[in-house]
Amino acid sequence: MTPFGQRMRELRASRGITLKAMAVDLAISPAYLSALEHGKRGQPSAQLVRQICGYFNIIWDDADAMERLATLSHPRVTVDTAGLNPKATELANRLARRIRNLDEGTLEQMLALLGGS
Repeated sequence: MTPFGQRMRELRASRGITLKAMAVDLAISPAYLSALEHGKRGQPSAQLVRQICGYFNIIWDDADAMERLATLSHPRVTVDTAGLNPKATELANRLARRIRNLDEGTLEQMLALLGGS
């Protein structure tokens, strides 16, 4: 699941909206919406993010937060380390191999170390 998909699911659940009903209301397929929630589709378009924000009546800072989550929600990340320090390439490769085994606490620590974007 992606950060955007998780937030969208939380919003749906808190309002008692089914995935199918939301898909019908947004005029998109339930399969696409499900894949978006589960991180099986790429980053949503800016237009879809705005449409979803409108659907949930999200404005201002909360809408900005949804847009930020969307930019951080591509499930297949490519890290280009060409021209960087060799340690950057090593880090990217080690992270790629081990990310599935990191526990929640370690992920939180690493995110805090990297800071906000």
